[in-house]
Amino acid sequence: MSDSALHPFGDALLDNPIWNSLTTSHAHLAVGSHIGQGLARRYPAEVGPLSAFQEPTPAAYADLAAIVPEGDVAVLFLEDQPEIPAGWQLLRGGTLVQMVCPSIPEQPPLDDTIVLMEAADIPEMVALADLTEPGPFRHDTAKLGGFLGIRVDGRLAAMAGQRLSPTGFAEVSAVCTHSSFCGRGCAQALVAAVTRNIRAEGRTPFLTSLEANTGAVRIYRQVGFVVRRTFQLAVIKPPSPGIKRVSRISTLR
Repeated sequence: MSDSALHPFGDALLDNPIWNSLTTSHAHLAVGSHIGQGLARRYPAEVGPLSAFQEPTPAAYADLAAIVPEGDVAVLFLEDQPEIPAGWQLLRGGTLVQMVCPSIPEQPPLDDTIVLMEAADIPEMVALADLTEPGPFRHDTAKLGGFLGIRVDGRLAAMAGQRLSPTGFAEVSAVCTHSSFCGRGCAQALVAAVTRNIRAEGRTPFLTSLEANTGAVRIYRQVGFVVRRTFQLAVIKPPSPGIKRVSRISTLR
């Protein structure tokens, strides 16, 4: 029996989490051609390449092509294997698992101190993400909020924070540990701490992981996360750009 059968989380917002984040709590960040009428949405490039549409139609791909900056990519969570239009390049795929945490987890013991990440920490956070590749992470990703870290002898050893935010939910994201500090329990402690903070805000925590990353999935299960469903990852690059009509409602401060 699957976890989703044991824990039937049926909220439709999680079935299209990027789109529903960009049309609810993060609507002020949405980049789109003809905002309010366009068929595609995207986070600002400095936040990251997460992109979405309600349905993967040719018209939606055309709208998406108009809002991806030249040289950048779009990252999609799709229902099925991607069938991208001619001219697009599929750079990476794979099965993603979406997990939710139905209860408040215990905070596991940790010898190190968990601290709140601040703006001054961003260069180190970007460097750690570049080294460990926890998923898309750029200069302003941390400004989405809720990022916690662990420092060992002054060095940023591990971090985790929040990303997507459909109404009533918050995604635990950017979970990563420097290789020099693996085995200390940092990841489990940080995921539990971020999850507890989300719960304290009255929201339901969820996260997204590559199914093949069994080590990470095991840690998430230890915290209390269960699998809700799967998606197909598509990291895609649009055709050579033509004239783009891009609208942005707002940017992060």
